[in-house]
Amino acid sequence: MEQQIAELTAKVAALEEGAGWTTTINMEVYYWWCIAFMFAIHAGFLAYEMGASRKKNVLASGIKNILALAFIIPTFFFFGWWIYLAFPNGFVPDFEAGAAGRPWDMAMGPNLSDNATGVFWGAFALFAATTASILSGSVIERIRLSAFIVLAVVLGSVAWILGASWAWHGSGWLLTEWGWHDFGAAGCVHMIAGFFALGVLMNLGPRIGKFNPDGSANDLSPHNLPFAVFGLMLLIVGFFGFLGGCIIYAGNGQWVSIFGNPTTLSAVAFNTLMCFAGGIMGGWIATRDPFWMMSGALAGIFAAAPGLDLYYPPLAFLLGVAGGAIVPQIDKLLVKFRIDDAVGAVAVHGGGGLFGVLAFGVFAAGYPNTPEGAPDTNFMGQLIGAASMALLGFVPGFGVSWVMKTMGALRIPEKAELMGMDKAKVPVAAYPDGWFDALPAGRAATPAE
Repeated sequence: MEQQIAELTAKVAALEEGAGWTTTINMEVYYWWCIAFMFAIHAGFLAYEMGASRKKNVLASGIKNILALAFIIPTFFFFGWWIYLAFPNGFVPDFEAGAAGRPWDMAMGPNLSDNATGVFWGAFALFAATTASILSGSVIERIRLSAFIVLAVVLGSVAWILGASWAWHGSGWLLTEWGWHDFGAAGCVHMIAGFFALGVLMNLGPRIGKFNPDGSANDLSPHNLPFAVFGLMLLIVGFFGFLGGCIIYAGNGQWVSIFGNPTTLSAVAFNTLMCFAGGIMGGWIATRDPFWMMSGALAGIFAAAPGLDLYYPPLAFLLGVAGGAIVPQIDKLLVKFRIDDAVGAVAVHGGGGLFGVLAFGVFAAGYPNTPEGAPDTNFMGQLIGAASMALLGFVPGFGVSWVMKTMGALRIPEKAELMGMDKAKVPVAAYPDGWFDALPAGRAATPAE
């Protein structure tokens, strides 16, 4: 009898161990495919940015976006991941916690006893690249490639990941001290990237021909609006991978947010689709412009992103409508201040993210946080977090670009800008000779084109 009990106990232990490994492998595969879907974000940004450029700058815009991804991945490996692990308490690093993020640590490479680090690092590296792509679109047609690469690395491998350590970490000080909540990274990804872009644009200046001496603005239209709109829709596909990477399987049938709060993929699916639809409607109501309809879809997601794990779907829908309707007005306000954001990134990501973070403090205050001793969610915590994210974006964006501007290293020469960056910098042509001349007659080209 005792022998049978011992054998049964051993079998149960083996089954439990096997179940544990099955969960581990399933999570590894899950995040692998989240990473794959997140690449659709970058395909979308590429199409969006090239379509939004004028035809003389198409390839230069694409090259810049592609290189952002290429430079972010290795720099995020060498120091970005360490920043995330080492700085949850503020500006003073926790070297013990950060040790696992050093590039020579055994966790940062093939390790049969660690199935998690590589896929989590990969997902965060793609989040980092997303911030650089947000910046990329806003500065098209006038920034030096070398300056952009430096700014992209500062944003993607330093500024945003420091913000993530504070605001998207189970031990981040904004959570443990202020009750901050931001399920979908509206603050640390979108606000930081949007405000970083704002700081850069203030030093970079507008494209030649954008503003008249009296301050009125000219429309420097995209050369291929359908391509840009398609890119925006592809971004939405990628954001399902992005948002899927915001949730962790804790075992025993339970998913949790990165803060440890219980949730489900079902909740995220309900709310993501509802705020996406609301954002399109808001953009359509405000502008009737297909570009702003799809930009509104993104803004709608960011407007509800902090509470995608908690909101009732009709509330997510209404927040989406509001986000989609608000961001075109923010972009118009920036134009009044002679800020030339070529794709509306500051409004969509910075403005949409800010609205979402603050709206959560209004509509979801009082929800208990999981870490012991952490305050419940509250508006003041969201406000302090929003201010922190805005400063983490704007200050380095403005500061680094100002240094480059004073050195004459930020902007391309006027002659190259008028000629077009493709002719000045790219050894091949985007379109065959005469291709545009063969198109049906339409609006005449302006000198700015």
